[in-house]
Amino acid sequence: MREDGTFDPLLKFIAGAVVALAAAKMLWQWLTTTFWHWLTVEAWGWITGHAWWSALIASPVVLVATLLLLRTFAPRNYTHYADYEEEEEDELAGPLYRMRHLDAMHPTDFEKACAALLVRDGFTHVQHSGRRGDLGADVIAYDHLGRKVVVQCKHYAKPVGSRDVQTFNGTARPVHRADVPVMVGLNGFTADARALGDDQDLELVGRRTLKRWAHGAHLYTAIDAELDEDRAVA
Repeated sequence: MREDGTFDPLLKFIAGAVVALAAAKMLWQWLTTTFWHWLTVEAWGWITGHAWWSALIASPVVLVATLLLLRTFAPRNYTHYADYEEEEEDELAGPLYRMRHLDAMHPTDFEKACAALLVRDGFTHVQHSGRRGDLGADVIAYDHLGRKVVVQCKHYAKPVGSRDVQTFNGTARPVHRADVPVMVGLNGFTADARALGDDQDLELVGRRTLKRWAHGAHLYTAIDAELDEDRAVA
C-alpha cells in the first residue's frame, strides 16, 4: 500500500488476476459437473421421453435458424440496389426550382426562392427583406470573397425596362453599399435595360441565366456563361 492509502497498480493487477482465475475455475467446475449432468441426464431424458413435445418446441427454433441462414447466404439483388442508388442520386442532383415553378410563384415567394438559391451556392448572411420601402434590396448576402451582394427580384410577366434598372442603380451602391448589384428578371430585360446595366456595371440575370442558376449552376457561373455566349454571337 502507498503512503496515501491507495494500492500499488501491480498489486491491484495481481489481486484481480487471482479473483478472475478463481471465478473461471468455479465456472468450469459447474459446467463440467452440475450443468453437464443436467444436460446429459435430466434434459436429454425429458427430451427422449417426450419426443412429440420436443419436436413441437424445436420446430420454431429450426425454422428461425433456417431463415437466418438463407438470408445470410442468399445472393443479393445488387442490380436492383444500384438502380435505387441511381434514382436517388438523380433526385438529389435535380434542380432546386424549375422554371414553371418560378413562373407560378407570388413575387414574394420568388424573392425567397432567389434567397434560397444564394444559400445553396454558399453565400453567407443571406437576408430576405420583401417589404415595401426596402429601396430595391429584396435580398442581401455575402459571397466567398466577403463582398456584399444586393439582389432585386422582378417577377414581371414581361421584360424589365430601363426605368426599373435605373431606379435599382440609384440605390444599390449609394444606399446599400453593394459590391455586387444583381437584378433578376423572370422574363428578361429590354434592350435598353441591358445597355444601361452594362454601362453601370450591374449584373442582370435574365430568364436564360435564371434557368441555369435554378437548375444547379452557381450564380456567378451562370452569369459568366451568358456573357460568353453574348461575346460569341457578337
